Amino acid sequence: MAQWREDVLGAGFECTDLELGSDDEGPLVATLVRAMPDRRPWYERMFHGKRRLDGVDVLYVHGWSDYFFQRDLAAFWTSRGARFFALDLRKYGRSLREGQTPGYIEDLDDYHVEIEASLAVVGEGESEPRPLVLFGHSTGGLVLSLWAAEHPGRAAALVLNSPWLEFQLASTGRQVLMPLLNLGARTNPHEVAPQLDYGFYTRAQREVGPLDELDLINPAWRPERTHAVRGGWLRAILEGHARVSRGLGIAEPVEVLLSARTAMPLKWSDELTRADSVLDVDEVAKAALKLGSTVTVDRIDGALHDVFLSSEPVRAEAYARLDRWLRGWRAAG
Repeated sequence: MAQWREDVLGAGFECTDLELGSDDEGPLVATLVRAMPDRRPWYERMFHGKRRLDGVDVLYVHGWSDYFFQRDLAAFWTSRGARFFALDLRKYGRSLREGQTPGYIEDLDDYHVEIEASLAVVGEGESEPRPLVLFGHSTGGLVLSLWAAEHPGRAAALVLNSPWLEFQLASTGRQVLMPLLNLGARTNPHEVAPQLDYGFYTRAQREVGPLDELDLINPAWRPERTHAVRGGWLRAILEGHARVSRGLGIAEPVEVLLSARTAMPLKWSDELTRADSVLDVDEVAKAALKLGSTVTVDRIDGALHDVFLSSEPVRAEAYARLDRWLRGWRAAG
């Protein structure tokens, strides 16, 4: 049985370590965080019936140079009755250990180990499987999409928040880069690419505030500029994009939330507070249609890369769109 302890997010959140073995940098661990729905009094259950997501489990996976810290995001799910779990992948956030290369991995399928370990903990004490919603942001959306494609029927639905499904230079740029990365990965997979992040995305999140949970961020786990991009890691990402491009065939319904526009951050401007400054959202929208047969793409005007860290009116719109989609999903089920 998992040994839960109080999480860094404080009251209402617990976490547990998932041992993953080791690699050439030492022991590997992932961290599973949970938030549980409040138990309602008997009279509320009698007069108001079940909440929309009673009996549902949610597994959230963060993006690149990120970890789970969004208390409001968890509250959205738990207030509707779901049990919410968030996974800090190996070498990210709570799981990052001294001497490890932050976020580094050479095969995205290696993350299947901690996903399976998380689901084993989620299912402890349950006599029957509960409906599972996979919820991924950016790189986490790519990781969960690939896992769902390889494990049909395990999840009941996917919700993807600006998933990184295609390279910023589109498939042509990916095809040009792959031979170079394949060569470099054989000789020096840890070679660092030039840093092109000037901290504008982090600044945009703070400019659109107020958002109290930004004050919870540990800068060692979520730096102002991204972790160093290394050739072996980028090669793994582009291989994932290529798999998406070929079609994943996911049978379960998929909800994709995206900004309405992209802004390339060559210098700071106010436009960066109303657009995705990380991904080419038009390319992601097209790639999303290759995930499976039932895909909804919601484009949200004014959204940042993480749509749930946008300005308050945009956040409210994103939550309303997600709630509408979940109502339809539950009604169909």
